[in-house]
Amino acid sequence: MEWTCRLIDLGDFAVETVEVQALAFGLNDDEIAVRQRIVHRHAGFPGIRALGAFAPDGKLIGFGYGYPNLKDQWWSLVIEPYLARTGNADWLDDAFVVGELHVLPRRQGLGIGRTLLSLLCQGQERTRILLSAVDDDTPARRLYYGVGFRDLAVPVLFPGNARPYTVMGAELPLLIE
Repeated sequence: MEWTCRLIDLGDFAVETVEVQALAFGLNDDEIAVRQRIVHRHAGFPGIRALGAFAPDGKLIGFGYGYPNLKDQWWSLVIEPYLARTGNADWLDDAFVVGELHVLPRRQGLGIGRTLLSLLCQGQERTRILLSAVDDDTPARRLYYGVGFRDLAVPVLFPGNARPYTVMGAELPLLIE
């Protein structure tokens, strides 16, 4: 294996994680600044769990983090009406949220994302996993479908972002070999 995964302190790796995210999403400078603030805020969430995937030289090549869902958090407040319209509002109960999961584009397809997702979900006391993904046919969406996620609400529009998303959910355990 040309990479390793380990738990990280999200606050300590905020700059590096947003650099990976920027390359994976093609973010501009303003979006990078917003993502930096979000990552720092998420680093303080109760129950946060963050993982990094590292190349042999120690460079971060992928990361993922999540936290137990709280209904009064911004993300939950935004997606709740969309989930309610599709009869899926109960998914906000007893869920673990995958806040971010990104792998450098040149490192995608090596199983890094699958490994990060598996390790994030491992040992969860919650019964469900939630995440939002760009509403397009992407490698990430194919990964999520392949391990048991399904679409719960689509399209979902987040304030300040014109790109439509899909809220996806899976029952635990995931279908990961």
